[in-house]
Amino acid sequence: MNSTDSLGYAVFVNDAPPQNNGLLPNGEPKRFSPVAATLVYGAEDAVLTDPGFTTDHVRALGDWVEGKSRNLTDIFITHGHGDHWFAAEMLARRFGARVVAGPGTIAQMHANIAARPVVWDKVYTNIPPTSVTAETVPGNRFALEGHDLEIVEVGHSDTDDTSVLNVPDLGLVVAGDVIYNGVHQYLGEGAVVGGFGPWRDAIDKVEALGPRRIVCGHQNRDLDDDAERTIAATRRYLDDADEMLRTQTTAVDFFDAMIDRYPDYLGRTVLWAGASALYGVREHPEGDVGRILSAGWL
Repeated sequence: MNSTDSLGYAVFVNDAPPQNNGLLPNGEPKRFSPVAATLVYGAEDAVLTDPGFTTDHVRALGDWVEGKSRNLTDIFITHGHGDHWFAAEMLARRFGARVVAGPGTIAQMHANIAARPVVWDKVYTNIPPTSVTAETVPGNRFALEGHDLEIVEVGHSDTDDTSVLNVPDLGLVVAGDVIYNGVHQYLGEGAVVGGFGPWRDAIDKVEALGPRRIVCGHQNRDLDDDAERTIAATRRYLDDADEMLRTQTTAVDFFDAMIDRYPDYLGRTVLWAGASALYGVREHPEGDVGRILSAGWL
């Protein structure tokens, strides 16, 4: 745990859930990324972020939260990708908590529910029944025992309408998928917005908040939360991806080249899904982008 006076935070990283839909181009079984949740806590109350997406996730995370002996008041969702929030309703019922998000994120949550039968439910069998119960908060701000928590909307990162949770009194930003930490970044939706420029803009907005620590939505649990390091690594990954897009002919070539450059990074299934989307759109500009994005996961 990390704390300042009565305010602190702790991170729980759920392992990637099992999936049974084939192999990666290098012969490895497909396996998603670890998913991180952050508990920001005071003397009595606490706020949780991004609780994951499977029943196993929510049970393990819920037991961990219960062990912290705090009253969970709110569950904050950074963005609409289902792996960060499909389990939120189940956890909210367990603790009697409110689910909160920015308005853009809520719109994206509805879109991800629509995508469940197309992608999520084809790959995973243990996602709980889900509805969008998130609500906005006035001025995108709420409080934890007198400490301000600010929802900062930063635009497109690895998807549209991303936000982060800024906790100034801890020098902490819970960054969702704006910043990654030792895990392959999902690049596929860059094909929709014309590249990684919008993501770089989002990183700049996080950096401007001046955090000392950043918790990433997907991270290697063995790495620290140093803000300067994680921001630099996320930018470097995007730069390397741009280089590989210029020099590698096929999605498989891109996949192999990124693994050569990042051999210790987790979540190679995410790398492959992004590569499939980027090269799929490049090779079939007339195609249905949504279908191409979905196909990369299957």
